[in-house]
Amino acid sequence: MKKNVLIIGAGGVAQVVAHKCAQNNDVLGDIHIASRTLAKCEAILESVRAKDAMKQEGVLQAHAVDAMDSAAVAALIRDTGAQIVINVGTAFVNMTVLDACIETGAAYIDTAIHEDPDKICETPPWYGNYEWKKRDLCAQKGVTAILGAGFDPGVVNAFARFAIDMMDEVKSIDIVDINAGNHGKYFATNFDPEINFREFTGTVYYWEDQQWKELSMFESGKSWDLPVVGPSQAYQSGHDEVHSLATNYPQADVRFWMGFGDHYINVFTVLKNLGLLSEHPVTTAEGLEVVPLKVVKAVLPDPASLAPNYTGKTCIGDLVKGVKDGQDFEVFVYNVADHKEAYEEVGSQGISYTAGVPPVAAAMLVASGEWDAHTMKNVEELDPKPFFTLLDRIGLPTRVQIGGLGGEDKAWNA
Repeated sequence: MKKNVLIIGAGGVAQVVAHKCAQNNDVLGDIHIASRTLAKCEAILESVRAKDAMKQEGVLQAHAVDAMDSAAVAALIRDTGAQIVINVGTAFVNMTVLDACIETGAAYIDTAIHEDPDKICETPPWYGNYEWKKRDLCAQKGVTAILGAGFDPGVVNAFARFAIDMMDEVKSIDIVDINAGNHGKYFATNFDPEINFREFTGTVYYWEDQQWKELSMFESGKSWDLPVVGPSQAYQSGHDEVHSLATNYPQADVRFWMGFGDHYINVFTVLKNLGLLSEHPVTTAEGLEVVPLKVVKAVLPDPASLAPNYTGKTCIGDLVKGVKDGQDFEVFVYNVADHKEAYEEVGSQGISYTAGVPPVAAAMLVASGEWDAHTMKNVEELDPKPFFTLLDRIGLPTRVQIGGLGGEDKAWNA
């Protein structure tokens, strides 16, 4: 049994994680949160106290740490006695935090693939470029590392595993992420603008016919008629979970689709064509060296600030096709979340909520021993049923449509 949690990061997702850890501190024990800016951590803990979120009395403490400094993170793990680290900081810190966990023996959980600040959209498989290089070391030291345990990647990986377990053969996995909400701003991103834009400025890699194929962003689009949110335009995008699912299910075509409106595409296109989404420094006429992408990030709304006025819902799910009992078989496994309900509960918008609840469920499964794998795992390599059971209870219920989209709708365990 593992206990005591250290949360790395202090953005909108970290706020959800802190609230959910507090709501389940009877299982998770002491709760610590750390980032470069102590004031941001303290503000999150104040929001936890304001909601009276702690299930029982316990430790709730903020710390300052440079998560790019692995030795400093390791020292903080030792000082706090944390046995589980939930990394929801920028994807740039994954490897330093993972190294700190390997050094100290703490379990590691993250929600996205590591990124090198100087590289955008590396060649597949992305996990193979970074995290998977530490897999053997995790196994040797008996360290649990759960990779990509947010929603996408994360819950959608579990959706895929759950659907595939119903089949004799899997042929394709299409992950569809639609945000039908409205934040009321002229333009904003739902999570860190720098990470958001980096996802969409490079090549779109997808897995088809047992090989990697390439597209340009917004080259391949279609309308998806999803539960609750209705018909929505989505485009094939490169995304984290494609890279692990393609490795674990190489016989299946694996694609990721994300919803975009015309306004987002127009603004994105202008920014990209002007060079404002570049990660490479430029020098101004005054001699100042700036990174255009970081300037854009600085002038856009903080994603956490969108929460109070956000309305509408999200629908994220997997359409999985295969063969069962000699017949073609389809199933759509999905979740619907509500922005306003998320804000009322934890003070964050629905995108942060869907990203922040799952790693807490994963931490609870590590704490109980069910997911304490003592090695490195992607979510689809773990039993999805206890994960769904917890997600149902703590805020993200799973639904299933047998026969594919529009089929018989029911709870996953009905």
